[in-house]
Amino acid sequence: MPLIDRDDCALVIIDVQEDFYPPHRLDVDRQRFHEMVGRIVWITSVADRLGIPVVVTEEDPDGSGHTVREIRDALPAGAVTLPKNAFAVWDNPDIAAAIEATGRTTLVLAGIETDICVAHSAIQLHHAGKRVAVVEDAAYSPGRAHERGLRRLSDRGIETLSTKELFYDWVRTIEAADTFHDTHRDLTVPAGVRL
Repeated sequence: MPLIDRDDCALVIIDVQEDFYPPHRLDVDRQRFHEMVGRIVWITSVADRLGIPVVVTEEDPDGSGHTVREIRDALPAGAVTLPKNAFAVWDNPDIAAAIEATGRTTLVLAGIETDICVAHSAIQLHHAGKRVAVVEDAAYSPGRAHERGLRRLSDRGIETLSTKELFYDWVRTIEAADTFHDTHRDLTVPAGVRL
């Protein structure tokens, strides 16, 4: 597979919602979840500055709330946020239409849950002929479900990569990386991502 081409790429953020994991869910590693949110905020901000379209989904927003504030605050002006009823984004006609409207054929996925909505979305998009890459450290499921989800994707031939790898695919050269950092000093690289 070639590197991810930012000019043929859209970012899809799946179901990172305020009340998706209520406080009584003891199996949720809140620190790991918080780190995932920070990576998605940064990826979203980078996508905004590089002109990469962003589509956001919210599963049952009446029950699970809306996208977390930090991500909402980072969304580009042209980002689309849509409710999701089927687990796979591609199985929701309005979301599929929004993805098609970007004109991009490579979809970078981040969000929750790795083993269900992210996996279903990746598999269905892949089956529809799209190139799909899941940002493994910007996706989350509680406990071992995250690793099971990544293993399922790998078994289906779907790419996974890290936040760091995605950034370097998008910028490609030392000069472009340095210029990006110099131009966008307001963007703080999230903890655990070494550039």
